[in-house]
Amino acid sequence: MARFYELVATDDLLRPMYPEEDLGPAEDRLRLFLEQYWGGPTTYQDQRGHPRLRMRHAPFPVTPRARDRWLAHMQVAVREAQLSPIHEATLWDYLERAAHFMVNSEDADE
Repeated sequence: MARFYELVATDDLLRPMYPEEDLGPAEDRLRLFLEQYWGGPTTYQDQRGHPRLRMRHAPFPVTPRARDRWLAHMQVAVREAQLSPIHEATLWDYLERAAHFMVNSEDADE
């Protein structure tokens, strides 16, 4: 997650979607969510309740362009994590589906 948020920090399209000055809390939330999703402790839900991903992202215009940028940064982070091929493919499949599910707005030029 650290690598992903390093890339987000300098991204003019995605950075405004993270209103906190420090991206650390967003990084922690995503890490906790993914840990829980993949069968780890329920710390995310204990602290924040049900994930409600679309609801939590509703205040932000998640356009196809933003989705693609998010996926591009996430792909760098996943590849650099050097997971086993099956783990990388499984994680990537989930991330792609989740990213497409989050789109809630059209790009301005469409």
